Amino acid sequence: MSGWTGTGSRRQSVGTKPTSSGHSTSLQEAPSIQNPIRKVLSTLNSCGVRALLMGGQACVLYGGAEFSRDTDIAILASDENVELLRGALRRLAARRITLPPFELQYLMRGHAVHFRCYHAEAMKIRIDVMSLMRGVDPFEQLWERRQKFVIGEDEEYTALSLPDLIRAKKTQRDKDWPMIRRLIEADYVAHPDPTTQKAAFWLLESRTPGMLVELSERFRGLAASLKNVRTALGHAEAGDLAGIEAELEREAQAEREADHQYWEPLRRELEALRGLGLELEEDV
Repeated sequence: MSGWTGTGSRRQSVGTKPTSSGHSTSLQEAPSIQNPIRKVLSTLNSCGVRALLMGGQACVLYGGAEFSRDTDIAILASDENVELLRGALRRLAARRITLPPFELQYLMRGHAVHFRCYHAEAMKIRIDVMSLMRGVDPFEQLWERRQKFVIGEDEEYTALSLPDLIRAKKTQRDKDWPMIRRLIEADYVAHPDPTTQKAAFWLLESRTPGMLVELSERFRGLAASLKNVRTALGHAEAGDLAGIEAELEREAQAEREADHQYWEPLRRELEALRGLGLELEEDV
């Protein structure tokens, strides 16, 4: 690739490649997946929890990050699945560490519920659980698009698809925007012969100015057809790096504001719960 440098080559450095099915990704070795995290994930699997990895651990699997100590999951919001998750959390000796309470009603309103594990094999690992996220499709649709990862011969983990992970990361948090950039760069490096769908995904989501210029040159017709969807592509066609940067900042600011507006009523609900004197921490 010319004109820009990224971190995408990390994905190849840990020996990852798509399987022949195209639906799952095989990790021959995954040194960045720490044993405590694997304990958490294997426990969720053995308890039959319908859950999808997101957040930092999903970014590790996709090659955008090297390490994350937290485990963020999206779960199906149903009575049965919440009870399965409760069973898994008990096996992990987990405690809820802040409000809201671990109840289905809060998950269905979009809150995150936070836990800390005290099992010897997963000591102090934090688990953050959500069911609804701003700008992200309902869980059943996410499940249909899920990405499977295999570690070794018998460990299989399931994560949000990369497009869904990107959508979930468009938040008001500063750290999420560089991660989106790295994830797209890693995906670009990992797919030298992309489908049209994959190329369109990069054109619509890349946050690297030089990469957008390169993509616009490589996929001229497709880029031209998407200019009405993403203004930055017009600047990319013209090779206007400053214009791309300005448009990327405008995109991020719009998402940050939308995320702030989404979370504001949820923050007020949490404040009201604190005012009721509920326990901040409790066993599962």
